[in-house]
Amino acid sequence: MMSQDPWLQNYDTTCRLAQEIAENIHERNRQQRTGGNPAKINMTLRASLQKLKQNIAQLKEGLLRSSSSRRIMQSEADRRQNLIDNLLTREKQLNATFKGDITEPEPSRSTLMSGGAAAAGTPNPWLVEESEETKGLSFGEIKQQQQRIIEVQDAGLDALAAVISRQKIMGQEIGNELDEQNEIIDDLAHLVDKTDGRIRNETRRVKLVETKSASCGMLVVIVLLLIAIVVIAAWPV
Repeated sequence: MMSQDPWLQNYDTTCRLAQEIAENIHERNRQQRTGGNPAKINMTLRASLQKLKQNIAQLKEGLLRSSSSRRIMQSEADRRQNLIDNLLTREKQLNATFKGDITEPEPSRSTLMSGGAAAAGTPNPWLVEESEETKGLSFGEIKQQQQRIIEVQDAGLDALAAVISRQKIMGQEIGNELDEQNEIIDDLAHLVDKTDGRIRNETRRVKLVETKSASCGMLVVIVLLLIAIVVIAAWPV
């Protein structure tokens, strides 16, 4: 089993921190309504909100590094960016509620209908609403689900790398074959040049022989004519 992605671990930690801050704000407000002294919890909240801001900044930097180095697919990068955007929105809401700029939102109908939160007192409206994909899953099961998604993406990247590697090998083989064919063509061109030179030399020799043969033929005819004249002159009348 592969270890969980460090970015997802940091995201889980940040979500738990935001959840803790929301619960502390809810408790601080309850103490204010009942006449308690929230000074200690306010100090804790200020430190936690600062830590939440730092964690979100680290998540941004980690996502930027992963995207730039292409360690994750674009779809996963977009999904993580949406998670960061949701955390930023939640951080603004938590800061505004802590400062008293906004009041805690009214509890949702599903919270009012549930008996678990009501049994403990006033329901906490800052509880995270889970998506349909993670409802009914434990934290460990959610981590396993995220890990499976990462493993599927890794398998896809491995398959893509294998295809690229095969294409690179094919390209190298085609290049080697072209080099061999170019060498064969060069050899044929050289052979043709040599053959053409030999043909030219033989043609010149044939013409020279023909010229010599013609000259010898004329000489033979002249000699025969002279012999005939001599014979005729010597013939008795």
